[in-house]
Amino acid sequence: METATFGRTGHSSSRVVFGSAGVGFVSQERADEVLPLLLAHGVNHIDTAAAYGDAELRLAPWLAAHPGEFFLATKTGDRTGAEARASLERSLERLGVDKVDLIQLHNLVEEDEWEVAHAPGGAVEALVQAREEGLVSHIGVTGHGLRIARMHLRSLERFDYDSVLFPYNFLLLRDEGYRSDVEELLEVCAARQVAVQTIKSIARRRWQRHAPRGGGEEREEEREDERLSWYEPLTDQAAIADAVRFVLGCPQLFLVTSSDFRRLPAALSAADGPTECPADESMLADVEAQTMLPIFDGKELDRI
Repeated sequence: METATFGRTGHSSSRVVFGSAGVGFVSQERADEVLPLLLAHGVNHIDTAAAYGDAELRLAPWLAAHPGEFFLATKTGDRTGAEARASLERSLERLGVDKVDLIQLHNLVEEDEWEVAHAPGGAVEALVQAREEGLVSHIGVTGHGLRIARMHLRSLERFDYDSVLFPYNFLLLRDEGYRSDVEELLEVCAARQVAVQTIKSIARRRWQRHAPRGGGEEREEEREDERLSWYEPLTDQAAIADAVRFVLGCPQLFLVTSSDFRRLPAALSAADGPTECPADESMLADVEAQTMLPIFDGKELDRI
């Protein structure tokens, strides 16, 4: 697995970061099956969040068995200082660690929440205090939807974040406005050594379910699909490989894997090989063959 320096943190992180959201909704036994795959491919960076069900609890045994082997990032969705501090302390307890490498403000997109988080007594102030106390090493910000790249630019004007995280895939970047915002954000991050993490690399489309079968019951696999990922991921291995390489073809980017960890083997295999960005023609062919659709539109579809 190729590694790169994660922004100004100095950590040499695997270009692929394990997105642990899905393991928060399965048993410990099933979650434990994922760790050997990470180790086999050289993944040394884990992303989790307080909001990911029991993900932090599922990770705790892994971290205890492999101390110091992973760069550990979590998130808080709280915006006031007191709540963000409480969220961080709870995450530390659930993860079974004394500190995390990165704490991120989770999905900071809405204007009112943004103002509260950056105001005196807000989450940013509290996390800076936690950093001074040694509970965290770095502070980042994340988000979803087509508005987030522009909002990250505003956030970087207000506070010197160490990392950003936002959606990035071929289909999303076909939106000219979003692509322009992303390009500007990448320039700012490069100039300031801010680490850039991307999500939704293998998104196919939003779930398009038909009416339930007789008796109103869904099939068990359908319930699990939506429990592991709120969007429908690609399942075709060649298309997954193209999608992964589309991200990794930009040396500045880190790829956070889909919450549907069943797609992890295909994604890691793609990352182990050549990471040149596929030609647009190949990506367009995947879009057509896989009937891919945007999962965000800057309007109704951004509300998640």
